[in-house]
Amino acid sequence: MSISYKERIARRLTLVTALIVLVVFAIIYLVVDFTVIQSIDRELKLETDKHVGQIFLVNGEIRFVHKDEWLEQEHSQIQLNPIFIEIVDMQGVSMDRSPNLSENHLSFYPDRAKGDEAWTLKTGNREVRQMQIPLNHGGKQEGYMLVAKSFEDARQLLNNLRNILLILYPGILLSLFLAMRFLAGKSILPIQQIIQKTNLISQSNLNERIPVAEPNDEIAQLTRSINDLLARLEQSLIREKQFTSDASHELRTPLAVMRGTLEVLIRKPRTAEEYIEKVKMALASIDRMSEMIDQLLMLARVGKGKMSREEVDLVSFAQNFGQQVEKESGREVTFHTNFSKPFYTLVNEKSLQMILSNLIQNAIKYSAPSGKICLQVGVHEGAPFLEIIDEGRGIAQESLDKIFDPFYRESSDATFLVQGTGLGLTIVKKLALESDIQVEVDSEAGKGSTFRLVFSTEI
Repeated sequence: MSISYKERIARRLTLVTALIVLVVFAIIYLVVDFTVIQSIDRELKLETDKHVGQIFLVNGEIRFVHKDEWLEQEHSQIQLNPIFIEIVDMQGVSMDRSPNLSENHLSFYPDRAKGDEAWTLKTGNREVRQMQIPLNHGGKQEGYMLVAKSFEDARQLLNNLRNILLILYPGILLSLFLAMRFLAGKSILPIQQIIQKTNLISQSNLNERIPVAEPNDEIAQLTRSINDLLARLEQSLIREKQFTSDASHELRTPLAVMRGTLEVLIRKPRTAEEYIEKVKMALASIDRMSEMIDQLLMLARVGKGKMSREEVDLVSFAQNFGQQVEKESGREVTFHTNFSKPFYTLVNEKSLQMILSNLIQNAIKYSAPSGKICLQVGVHEGAPFLEIIDEGRGIAQESLDKIFDPFYRESSDATFLVQGTGLGLTIVKKLALESDIQVEVDSEAGKGSTFRLVFSTEI
């Protein structure tokens, strides 16, 4: 059976408090017990010191000199909390005793005769506290004096205290549980309000937020965290809707071109050259859609798994990459660096190659055939970087913050004179984020662009 959080809090707090109360009650009982026993032992010691000088040898036997004092009322009536005294020889044989003992005798323990230790025991039907003192006469030990005092009142006091504590304990626990349950319910009331408000928020009203309660405590921090999560979800949903809309629009265009081309072909017979031309147009649209789908799949796969990092020599990597691009595209790609030896950094090589490939392709597409493209490796403020520099058309300042958005194309590209999917820089940004690479852009319309990759780790 599921137990509510309020119940769990109440039970845990009650359990902890129960242990604390149990310890406190035990300490109270032990302190009272110790105090009562110490008080009785002090009285026994005083009586011992008082009567030890009143004992003498009489006809070879140990006797009380003033035994008539023991016939007084305070030594003969139990209800007056009397003192019991008995004198024994070295073997424990009784020599004399106080009249209030009647026919009873105090217990003799030879092994306890050397100290002032007291103990509790039964004498007849009475419980007493007893002390045993050696008696010396003329430098010779003649016997022992056994001194005892009734422990009945003290035992009754301790039993009453124990019973009261045992009766109070379950009552205190029940009261604590009910109080803790009530306070736990009051404490989690703001959380219940947050739950109710959160349950009312759906995809249709993600713009709503949970009111932040005062003061600035953990509940307020939880509320702000949920509001931040809702804000991120809202932005993610907005981006998803925009991405879906843009993807639909971008795919609709080549499909419309293909449909128009095929409709034109079937209206009337065409020459072979016209068929070839229209088929090439359809194939170009198919290629564009295939490229876009590949880019979308690549974008979806980024970040799905943890990328391993290895040592990569930026100098040789960038130089080899530039030579490969120069060979495949026929464009001149120069390489510059101020390093005379290898410079290593930790990065995922495949991700870096994909980032450079997208940036180089953009540099080639957006610059004239005679325009220069340069790869440069260096260090700035202790951080290694790799730059891709072109002398192309550049990017307007108002577009610099948008070029990494999916399907974003500058207005000058609306005619699609420069073919592309609008996803290359989005992939670059996402891969760079996964690889802990910072992407910086410097560009001016008509003067070219510089994309700078700043690496956070060097070897």
